Amino acid sequence: PCLTMGTLALDTEIVESDIFLTLGLIDLGKGGAGTPRVLSLLSSLLERSVQKNETLMESAQIKDVITIFHGSRAPTLGIRQYIDRIFKYAGCSPSCFIIAHIYMERFLQRTDVCLTSLNVHRLLITSIMVATKFVDDAFFNNAYYAKVGGVSTRELNWLEMKFLFSLDFRLYVSVETFLRYCSLLQKEAASGLQIERPPIQACRVKDNWLTKDDSACASTVTR
Repeated sequence: PCLTMGTLALDTEIVESDIFLTLGLIDLGKGGAGTPRVLSLLSSLLERSVQKNETLMESAQIKDVITIFHGSRAPTLGIRQYIDRIFKYAGCSPSCFIIAHIYMERFLQRTDVCLTSLNVHRLLITSIMVATKFVDDAFFNNAYYAKVGGVSTRELNWLEMKFLFSLDFRLYVSVETFLRYCSLLQKEAASGLQIERPPIQACRVKDNWLTKDDSACASTVTR
């Protein structure tokens, strides 16, 4: 028998639902406990990208394009810890992390900037904040996100403007693009390359970059 369009649509919906469940993008209500897996998968992907970029730049003696997203030194808080912290305090939906990933890719492509340990944290807080404002119904002001991200409000305002202008204010993400990036993270899960870590307790909100010496970070797992 021939396959009808209705059957094709149903199959597509099933595949999409499986991906969303894998990433923790679907709210299962009270039965759904724990941190969405998209956080650990995105962390793993970014960590490997940073490591590859820095290794390549060092071996080829390539100078990075310095932007306002670069710090003078890398924060002691790891990427996974930082993403977990943002998720805990920012209250954004898991889908925002997919959108933020897409925005980061667009920024890197338009600016020829390499993702490194010096810029990944500021790019994360900025892209997630922008994604939350664009996608979610409710969100906090920049002062709050600045405190969560460990930067000043003035700095985050500048980062947001630079980020938006670099994207030419094109924040729309098609369903096809969203699904493509979801599939990318699902492959990350299937590859088994990421290291599963115990849940990391987010630190209390402070005004600057947090360190592992913070007493509120006692349960942080060392990398």
